[in-house]
Amino acid sequence: MAAEGGVQAVRRAIGILDCFGGGDASLSLSDLSRRMELSTSTTHRLARTLSGMGFLEQEARTGHYRLGPSVTELGQLSFHRRGLHRIAPELAELARVTSATVDLAVRNERHAVILAGGSLNPDSGAGLRRPLHSTALGKVLLAWAPEGRADLRALGPLPALTGRTIVDHEELRAELRRVREAGYALNDEESHDGIRTIAVPVLDRADHVRYALAVRSTPRVMSEARLGWFVAHGRACARALEVLLLPPAERRPRIPD
Repeated sequence: MAAEGGVQAVRRAIGILDCFGGGDASLSLSDLSRRMELSTSTTHRLARTLSGMGFLEQEARTGHYRLGPSVTELGQLSFHRRGLHRIAPELAELARVTSATVDLAVRNERHAVILAGGSLNPDSGAGLRRPLHSTALGKVLLAWAPEGRADLRALGPLPALTGRTIVDHEELRAELRRVREAGYALNDEESHDGIRTIAVPVLDRADHVRYALAVRSTPRVMSEARLGWFVAHGRACARALEVLLLPPAERRPRIPD
């Protein structure tokens, strides 16, 4: 029973931190309590504990909570240990050649999380999380997911973001088969009207996706006739990222020129 209580406490503490994942810079105690569906006293106890460990800090003027230095430290460690500090030139070159917005993402449960790229708001962090079902990034992360991570029912209801969004699980499953066959994913105004995106996987030796790389523009620029050109440039960049982001033993064999 004590072990179960400990697990619940850990889940609640992580849930508190996760409340900031939507881009909110700070949240009040009542905001946290409401989002966690916990009493104010329980939420306050959790927030006080996390603050004591540096995972949250409290604003002196408002009393609102924000992420603390311990989160920043862990984030920086993860960023560098993944090798993400080395990829900016590759992403910048792909953006230059295609005149498009370029993003790199990983999967976190039901979201694609942008790690680097041009679509994040640098001031607020807005745009960090993207839905899996309605984005090219998400389709790639689902289509090449390791066994056990491809259960689409675990995504829950699939909300419609535009009139083109896939909202049926079986239709999404069929779409992911097409993505695997084509070798890339297309988001054709499924997240936002007037936006078209292609995405390709950064794969490991087991052909499992580690990262998804997206190139985003408008249907006029990314026309049907030019899709192959964008995909080819995305794939070339993804192969370069394999070298920068994966240990040698986990990389796919190089194909001779």
